[in-house]
Amino acid sequence: MGFAQDIILAPVITEKSMAAAREKKYTFKVAQGANKSEIKKAVEELFGNDKDNCKVKAVNTISVRGKFRRYGRNEGYTASWKKAIVTLTEDSKAIEFFEGML
Repeated sequence: MGFAQDIILAPVITEKSMAAAREKKYTFKVAQGANKSEIKKAVEELFGNDKDNCKVKAVNTISVRGKFRRYGRNEGYTASWKKAIVTLTEDSKAIEFFEGML
């Protein structure tokens, strides 16, 4: 699809995702057209460096539907998006970005 930065768009920071991060399950907002193998390669490329290997065990994807919203007399839908829950192997190192939030 492209560069790793084009596939992994943003982390999802919620109470549920932070609780799962303790078990090495990290949630990201990803590109709509990205598949599981592309997401796996992008996470290993972005968060793994020479010393610390970041090995992905599994990737689960969810297409999140846009919600209906009203603002005064205007109404419409928020944008649909795709999220991925990435599980790391037990021997891989945790992602440093999420460590500061736990």
